[in-house]
Amino acid sequence: MAEIGAIVQKVRSKNAGPFWLTVDVFCGSAEVFARVVSALDTARVAALYGVSGADIRRFDIADLNVVKFSFPRPTVQGTAADRDMHGAAWAVLLEEMEIA
Repeated sequence: MAEIGAIVQKVRSKNAGPFWLTVDVFCGSAEVFARVVSALDTARVAALYGVSGADIRRFDIADLNVVKFSFPRPTVQGTAADRDMHGAAWAVLLEEMEIA
């Protein structure tokens, strides 16, 4: 088992508009991309972020060696309850997830 952040080039999160977040896993090579795609379960990622499996969107982009997840923000960006205006802190959760 290894943390995703230890095997990929970068994990980045950001806003995808005021209502959605996106988390990108930049694998860096086709070999790492294949490992991440096969070992990273979408339902597990949904549970990590506290969203239902029906609300998370996954995009495996082989040409770029990137796996992308998008899901609704828990609060609308910029409201008083928003603790991460830019959506940048969400990457760490996935970066620390262990996969085979």
